Amino acid sequence: MALDFTHDPARRAWVASAQAAGSDFPIQNLPFGVFRRRGSNEPWRGGVAIGDQIVCLGAAQAAGAFEGVAARAAQAAAAPVLNGLLAQGPAAWRALRHALSQGLCDGVAAPQAAALRGALVPQAEAEMALPLAVGDYTDFYTSLDHALNIGRLRDPANPLTPNFQWLPVAYHGRVSTMGVSGQRFRRPWGQVMAPGAKAPVLQPCGMLDYELELGIVVGQGNAAGEPVALDAALDHVFGITLLNDWSARDIQFWEMLPLGPFHAKNFATTLSPWIVTMDALAPYRMAWTRPADHPQPLPYLESAGNRAAGALDIQLEVWLEPEASGSAPSASRLSRTSFRHQYWTIAQMVTHHTVGGCALQPGDVLGSGTISGPGAGEAGALIELSKFGREPVRLEAGGERGFLLDGDTVVLRGWCEAPGRARIGFGEARGTVLPARAA
Repeated sequence: MALDFTHDPARRAWVASAQAAGSDFPIQNLPFGVFRRRGSNEPWRGGVAIGDQIVCLGAAQAAGAFEGVAARAAQAAAAPVLNGLLAQGPAAWRALRHALSQGLCDGVAAPQAAALRGALVPQAEAEMALPLAVGDYTDFYTSLDHALNIGRLRDPANPLTPNFQWLPVAYHGRVSTMGVSGQRFRRPWGQVMAPGAKAPVLQPCGMLDYELELGIVVGQGNAAGEPVALDAALDHVFGITLLNDWSARDIQFWEMLPLGPFHAKNFATTLSPWIVTMDALAPYRMAWTRPADHPQPLPYLESAGNRAAGALDIQLEVWLEPEASGSAPSASRLSRTSFRHQYWTIAQMVTHHTVGGCALQPGDVLGSGTISGPGAGEAGALIELSKFGREPVRLEAGGERGFLLDGDTVVLRGWCEAPGRARIGFGEARGTVLPARAA
């Protein structure tokens, strides 16, 4: 993923808000989502964020904004989900990105600029949908710091499972309860075994938690029985979104063994509405390292390219907004970390996923696993921050949390920035806990 003119930090859009301080969506970003005008019965369709506006790709295509490969890509992206665009592969994604960057660039006499101007919709007037028809969802477990934090709570002498340092651990999740930012869901019910009890009881979750993750969106798939080589893995990834893997910890502890999470994870998963492409993220790739005294990857998970640029420096924050009581909610930041700390890379996740013969498909989502860093305040879940609820986290606005309360809203935010590079962002993934249904 070589850098090109679309990454130029001096590049400016004729949409003035794209240059606003702290904007997530400058011309160097151009993330994809699905939207319609708020309160309308219009069909859902694909769009690209620029500043505080959305380029409606269908309208832009109809007005003649694109030609050739870019036109075919825009036509596919105008559908109610982006899967058709994803299936076209990196050459199509890049052609559409290049055409948009040219047409939106200030000071460039691009013939498509007029068509793009007529296709703008203010984000404030839009509602967003889940941008994908997600066929399959796989949740990984790839943060060493998260694994150690959780493992030390369970078994301080043996915090890591024997396989963690040898492969990207994962399980298959549920897609029917995936929702877009703004998702509101009920506190789940499940079986819970209280300490010292002789039998479990069915009750609402008492230890509700969030998990700070990224959603890795599969672009072009692979045929069954045809593994994806490590150095080709990122050609199969369209982009990245924020993902909150909500977790019912007390339910999880009882049902986890021997087959893994079930009710503890299948009640809600919240994604941000914008997918930031791998091309947009190219300036923030960095070297991936493995400590010399740790097990080194098996040959199929090892390459010079992955070592040189397999990691991504994505800054991430978690905020909590308690339910408002007569005034606007006051937010408290719970943690901040970076995706660069992950023990396994995105390419390694894709390659390991396919090595046994699994066929990935356009629109599949891979959860990165909880993202935690090594420092204080870098944990990606309340169970880590509060030491299993024993040391509740004090909120900046007052109060404390061991686990989430009804009415709490958790907000994930992410962005990339580096010296000599434009700042690009992911928007936010916002979800709110509602009371459990009545018995």
